[in-house]
Amino acid sequence: MTDHALLLVNLGSPASTSVPDVRRYLNQFLMDPYVVDLPWPARRLLVSLILAKRPAESAHAYASIWWEEGSPLIVLSRRLQEAMRPYWSHGPVELAMRYGEPSIESVLLRLADQGVKRVTFAPLYPQFADSTVTTAVELARKVIRERSLPLKMDVLAPFYNQPEYLQALVESAKPYLDKPFDHLLMSFHGLPERHLHKSDPTGTHCLKGADCCQKATGTVLDHCYRAQCIKTAEGFAHTAGLRPDQWSVSFQSRLGRAKWIEPYTEARLDELAAQGVKRLLVMCPAFVADCIETLEEIGMRGQEQFLAAGGQELILVPCLNEHPVWVKALTMLCERVPQSA
Repeated sequence: MTDHALLLVNLGSPASTSVPDVRRYLNQFLMDPYVVDLPWPARRLLVSLILAKRPAESAHAYASIWWEEGSPLIVLSRRLQEAMRPYWSHGPVELAMRYGEPSIESVLLRLADQGVKRVTFAPLYPQFADSTVTTAVELARKVIRERSLPLKMDVLAPFYNQPEYLQALVESAKPYLDKPFDHLLMSFHGLPERHLHKSDPTGTHCLKGADCCQKATGTVLDHCYRAQCIKTAEGFAHTAGLRPDQWSVSFQSRLGRAKWIEPYTEARLDELAAQGVKRLLVMCPAFVADCIETLEEIGMRGQEQFLAAGGQELILVPCLNEHPVWVKALTMLCERVPQSA
């Protein structure tokens, strides 16, 4: 059977490190209403203000981590795609990006032209957020609907607590955990707190005290990014056999003045150094492929901050990338996606 494709979807990257390419990418990204959830006029004004200086700063950051083959995120996602092809016997394995190229629309059109009838759509985000999962899924559905494509689409749900994912995380981190370290910081991508409130189907989550996310269940857990991050961290620590005092959770990559979920990674780096942590491991379980947020924000700027605060060594644990255990785990997760009628 060759009519059932697997479509891996990641966030995306600028086409190059040039300022115009970075500006184009940031404009597409920030003008997504799922990312900056303001009415269009306010969103356009805010993004225009951000684009006055941000592209040059971001271009410099991208240049510091850019590989000869191109964007690390794209290169690593391509490697994952290639590694999964022998394991997916139902049809082609493709890759698309929510922003930039290859676009979701172009890949879906190509699959339809090839006679593919069914697509397992796999957002490469372990935890749910409207700004990652929902925007990618809704764009794909819009393309299929508006282009009248004869495709049935089944979606891989967030896999933040799936044993296969957690075991792959542990296996990929094992070479680092097996060496002496003082503390492991699990730094997840941040999110404005208002996004948690908007995605809460009960309307009461985050209003019940500081331990709300630790106790989240049911539909609240299904839609709460912070709660899913905590479950991932707890699941990883349990699977890896870590003591509670050996690890902690933080959130990185804030943008703008809005209130974002805490604790902030920047603050935790200073706190850990002040507490006497000398050899710090940092891993980023919200990402399955290394990118600017891991390689530059943590591996470069985070390391510089930690050393300046009195730490001796910050070691960035690589993302899952194309680790063999992750390739098999993701294949199993995608094979279990229920098929629509």
